[in-house]
Amino acid sequence: MIHEILPVGMLACNCSVLGDETTGEAIVVDPGDDVEQVQKILARHGLRVKYIVATHAHIDHVGGIEKLKKATGAAVLMHQSDLPLYQNLSLQAEWLGVAAPVATEVDQFLKEGDALQCGTLNLEVLHTPGHSPGSLSLHLSGENERILSGDTLFQGSIGRTDLWGGSMDDILRSIRNRLLIFPDHTPVFPGHGAPTTIGDERESNPFLQKSQ
Repeated sequence: MIHEILPVGMLACNCSVLGDETTGEAIVVDPGDDVEQVQKILARHGLRVKYIVATHAHIDHVGGIEKLKKATGAAVLMHQSDLPLYQNLSLQAEWLGVAAPVATEVDQFLKEGDALQCGTLNLEVLHTPGHSPGSLSLHLSGENERILSGDTLFQGSIGRTDLWGGSMDDILRSIRNRLLIFPDHTPVFPGHGAPTTIGDERESNPFLQKSQ
C-alpha cells in the first residue's frame, strides 16, 4: 500500500494519497491546494485517481478539488451536510483574505457506513460531525489499518468548533462513539499536524480527559 501525506496550502492541510500498488488505483483525501505537487506524487507511483474525498468542506481541505478533478476525471465525494460550506467558497476565501477557488460538481454524497473500494483497499466512512456538520473520518481496515480523522481529532487536540455549524458536544460525541471504539494501537492521521494513535489520545488528550 502507498500512503503519502503532503501538507498543502497556507494552513498546511494534510492531503493524503492512498494507493493500491497492485491495481494502480488511488484515493486522494483533502486536496486543499498545491495540486501540481499532488500530481507529482501520483505520477511517481503510477497511480490513477478513482475518488477525491473531502473530510469536510472548509476551504483549506477542498480548494484544489476542482483542479484535481479536471486533471484526473475522478469522482468527488463529501457529506451532504457540508455542501453549503462548499457552495460558499467565496465567503470562506474572504475570511482568509485569499482568492476564491473554483467549486465543482459533487458526484456522490457519503454517509455513515459507506464503503470505498480502491483496488484491495477498503475504507469505511465514519460520520464525525462537530468541526462541521458533515465532517467525516475514514477507517482503512486490514493489515495497514489506520484512521484519517480530518479535523475531528488531532495529536493532543480536537477540531475547533467556533466556525459555522460547529458543536463541542457533537465533536466530543463523535470522537467517543466513532473513533475511540478502535483499538489503542490504531494509527490516526489528522487533517493537520503529526500522526498519533487512538491509545495516545485516549490517555493524554486534554479535551478527552475533560469530557470523561
